[in-house]
Amino acid sequence: MSLQGGGVINARGEKWWDLPCKPHKGINGTTMPGPCDSPTAIRFFMSSNLTIQGLKIKNSPQFNFRFDSCRNVHVESIRITAPALSPNTDGIHIENTNGVGIYNSVISNGDDCISIGSGCFDVDIKNITCGPGHGISIGSLGNHNSRACVSNITVRDSVIRVSDNGVRIKTWQGGSGAVSGITFSNIHMDSVRNPIIIDQFYCLTKRCSNQTSAVSVSQVLYENIRGTYNIRSPPMHFACSDSLPCTNITLSDVELLPDKGDLVRDPYCWNAYGVWQTLTIPPVSCLLEGHSRINLQ
Repeated sequence: MSLQGGGVINARGEKWWDLPCKPHKGINGTTMPGPCDSPTAIRFFMSSNLTIQGLKIKNSPQFNFRFDSCRNVHVESIRITAPALSPNTDGIHIENTNGVGIYNSVISNGDDCISIGSGCFDVDIKNITCGPGHGISIGSLGNHNSRACVSNITVRDSVIRVSDNGVRIKTWQGGSGAVSGITFSNIHMDSVRNPIIIDQFYCLTKRCSNQTSAVSVSQVLYENIRGTYNIRSPPMHFACSDSLPCTNITLSDVELLPDKGDLVRDPYCWNAYGVWQTLTIPPVSCLLEGHSRINLQ
């Protein structure tokens, strides 16, 4: 199937944005539940050999494009826009989908530009301009103690600007499964709050507790990641599970500087094992050397 065209699809999702799908901040710092009633603009389910090209979508109620249980998907030259504060308006979300290519597209929204869910493998993402938004994410994975597996994902030759996150892996406590074979290459960051982040303590409320199981994260390569970050957060953040450390993290040619000329902030690491093949700015001296005893067992 091929879906192509010009012009703009106006999804008119504004009335749904006060009813976000996931829990969100309420009055005085409270957490409000989400009814999850808002629709996705365009969804493909159990489809194969898809080509989506040249479409423009604005103001989707929730996800703009969603691919569930699909294979051999080619997405190119699309443009997605929504306000930075529009909730849950992910640009492209894939779940249980493989053989995906996403190329030459511009996405600005209120959530992840591209999000990769459980069951995805063999995904190639190239020449994306992302932001404002929440960056390009793998996850969230392992919610409600579920099993999640993601592998062979490449994000390359892209720009992320004025976003909460750059390239992110996010997992919940209590899940199981694995994330492996991930490459982030040739990416420019422009005033991004968290340019590089692995968060294995992802949680939308204050009620999440540490658990002994986790989705493992290994074989993650960051190469030629350059640009500026917002000084509110460390430029690199590796928060890995207490019980199942991140392993085989590799950094090469990473240079991240504060966007307003302030002092360079140190990266944050927790239970993260890896190496830097070249000198990084700032130095990532907090990475642990060698191999985790838990993984060897």
